[in-house]
Amino acid sequence: MDLPRVQLVRQIVAHPPVGDVAAEVCRQWLTSKTAARIKPGMRVAVGLGSRGIANILPIAKATVAAIAELGAKPFVVAAMGSHGGATPDGQRELLAGYYLDEAHLGVPVVTDMDAANIGLNSWGQPVWWDKNALAADGVVTVSRVKPHTDFRGTFESGILKMLVIGLGKQRGADQIHSFGTRGLRDMIPESGKVILAKTPFLGGLAVLENAKEETAHLEVVDRDDLYAREPELLKRAAGMMGRLPFKGCDVLVIGESGKNYSGAGMDPNVIGRMLVEATPEAETNDPRIVRIAVLDVSVESHGNATGIGLADITTNRAVAAIDPVPFRMNNFTARSLWRSKIPFSFDTDREVIEQCIQTCWQPEFDKVKFCAIPNTLEVAELWVSAPLAADLTGNPHVEFVGDPVPLPFDAGGTLVQEKLFPHSVRGRRANGHG
Repeated sequence: MDLPRVQLVRQIVAHPPVGDVAAEVCRQWLTSKTAARIKPGMRVAVGLGSRGIANILPIAKATVAAIAELGAKPFVVAAMGSHGGATPDGQRELLAGYYLDEAHLGVPVVTDMDAANIGLNSWGQPVWWDKNALAADGVVTVSRVKPHTDFRGTFESGILKMLVIGLGKQRGADQIHSFGTRGLRDMIPESGKVILAKTPFLGGLAVLENAKEETAHLEVVDRDDLYAREPELLKRAAGMMGRLPFKGCDVLVIGESGKNYSGAGMDPNVIGRMLVEATPEAETNDPRIVRIAVLDVSVESHGNATGIGLADITTNRAVAAIDPVPFRMNNFTARSLWRSKIPFSFDTDREVIEQCIQTCWQPEFDKVKFCAIPNTLEVAELWVSAPLAADLTGNPHVEFVGDPVPLPFDAGGTLVQEKLFPHSVRGRRANGHG
């Protein structure tokens, strides 16, 4: 069947990036209230996680350097809950995938999974915390603050969540997720109070990114200010994050899903689908998309295709890329199973796209509103069909680039994503810059 010609649309980003990220990270740490808590000779654990954060290596290196400049002895602890199959080697491999290793950071990287029960929260539930962090003289974290993929609350993704779930290791993550979304929304703040009272946590670096996934704001939040400041940063982050610039479409093709793009593989805040058990989809969710396809699972996910079920149709190669060990561990720990049911799959990208168009409830081909994006993290550039381009005409926050072109496929029917999105993670990876 014929496929729509597509037009490149570029979103205009309103929030400028930080000029010198490493210098600003150092300035934030050295001028913060938290700096006064760091004394010469202290062993300070730096909690780093598996989430995709722009400029994470220079941010982590600058954090380590600032702590060392204060006279302390920094080392890294993995703060990613059950990711990496909940094994030390798996978590070390994930961190190394972001170059967060001894060779690049110049300090020890500890990925042990041992966690200690440090007390009960107000729900009467145990609070677990990384034993290596607990044994340190001080602990700091590096966290991206952003809307969560599963729930809405005063605290979502950020410093507090990393303290409770990331440094809670598999047992802490399992404990919170066993209560579903109410555990995430309501128990995390209660467990956080125990952590502030019983651990050497000092403060955390909050990282906010704009719609182009550039570092747009950096701020060290002291332990005493965490409960007041992080909710304000969350509101700011929600206004900065990248979203699709339309209310709905018939077909959305996503090049890659992956843990490096979203904890859910594909960010529900971007695609307008939550798929949370026993929870109805909100009528106000934007955008409203009839048919979603995902073509690949990123190599950075190491086989963890969590969230692949947010799509309706995928490729056989994406299904074949799933490693059942981290995939099952992450999903059973998170208790979110709907999102990871395996979609219908086909041999080629062309077949996947054709099936999306044939089943999207728009039988008039020339009216199909079609969109393609590289992943749900990088949505500053997208390709759209003429009917969707017409919807965007007059939008002051987008610009049209070039003329409509056919979707590029190779001889085997694979969409050449690197040609559509040369500046994406996949495009940079293919060019040796990822």
